[in-house]
Amino acid sequence: MSGAGAVPAFPVAGGQLVVGGVPLDRLAARVGSTPFFAYDRDAITRRVDRVRAALGGRIALKYAVKANPMPAVVQHLAGLVDALDVASSGEMQTALDTPMPAARISFAGPGKTDDELTRAVAAGVLVEVESAGEARRLVAAGERIGIGPRVAVRVNPDFQVKGSGMRMGGGPQQFGVDAEAVPELLGWLAAAGVEVEGFHVFAGSQNLSADILREAETRTVDLVLSLARHTPTPVRYVNLGGGFGIPYFEKDSPLDVEAVGGHLAGLVAERLDPELPGAEVVVELGRYLVGEAGVYVTRVVDRKVSRGRTYLVVDGGMHHQLAASGNFGQVIRRNYPIAVGSRMGAPADERATVVGCLCTPLDLLGDDVDLPRADVGDLLVLFQAGAYGLTASPTAFLGHPQPAEALV
Repeated sequence: MSGAGAVPAFPVAGGQLVVGGVPLDRLAARVGSTPFFAYDRDAITRRVDRVRAALGGRIALKYAVKANPMPAVVQHLAGLVDALDVASSGEMQTALDTPMPAARISFAGPGKTDDELTRAVAAGVLVEVESAGEARRLVAAGERIGIGPRVAVRVNPDFQVKGSGMRMGGGPQQFGVDAEAVPELLGWLAAAGVEVEGFHVFAGSQNLSADILREAETRTVDLVLSLARHTPTPVRYVNLGGGFGIPYFEKDSPLDVEAVGGHLAGLVAERLDPELPGAEVVVELGRYLVGEAGVYVTRVVDRKVSRGRTYLVVDGGMHHQLAASGNFGQVIRRNYPIAVGSRMGAPADERATVVGCLCTPLDLLGDDVDLPRADVGDLLVLFQAGAYGLTASPTAFLGHPQPAEALV
């Protein structure tokens, strides 16, 4: 039996879900069309405040723009966090359009083009190089325009983090320079007259285990300290990654962020500060800051029964919210939390399968979900939609219109 998942704690008024202080039916009228994404501004602010309290005042907080690059969201977060991280020239332009100084923006990710590297150097953005070849192209870009590049080295650690939704470190990886190859690269950069500001180590994402994350923090600090012995100038930048996960499914338990943050604060005070005095220590988070603050709202356009199974056909689908369909990293498909937005708190009196409007059986948003009865015109809400939603989905598939986005 498959359920609707644990519905996150959004306010409810008169049976209506409330997002950003606005009841769902009114929000739909305000947006003007369905489907749409809505992000709760105050929920994002509260999450940032909670993370800052958990980390203490010594550790800087960076937002990974790739989690949700909607310009209004990035503008809002630029006033809350200490820095922004981007993964393309498009995201870099979005970040540069905010009040965040260019010096507080970093650029990570494999496959940076020469044009992207040149633009980053010209803007004064910190480039986190992912390979020796990229480092050579970055130095060449700086020479072409007569500006010294700002450089950090992204490190592929020599350990793996269990329990991560996506493993991005340990073993062979397209991400980062293998830890054992970093000293040689540091020597080459020094010979080229480039001062390396520091390191970025990110081993994996979407982890809900405080114990695993604390172990990863300890091993990451050990690795950074060992690599710092090979830098000819003091390390000024230490990006310890993040990987903080959010609960998507019924049996998921929320991350104990206070336990993770407290442990990291202790490591910084006891290990990093004595050996790397003056280095800025950064935690970089994306999904954890915005994921639970977003909903995807779609309207029922048809209700049908096929050989005993009830189908709710909606005007949205996997072309907007690929992850909820199970086609973005799930090995065994499980339902995201889903609800009838105008009947919050009503008893689940039927079981239905929620499908999108695309002509493919992959377009499945809820499989055998226990819900209050929904009819044509009702609004269904998929939760945990604030990260890796619209921009992580195949929006051009079958030519349907783009959904709207609203920061409320």
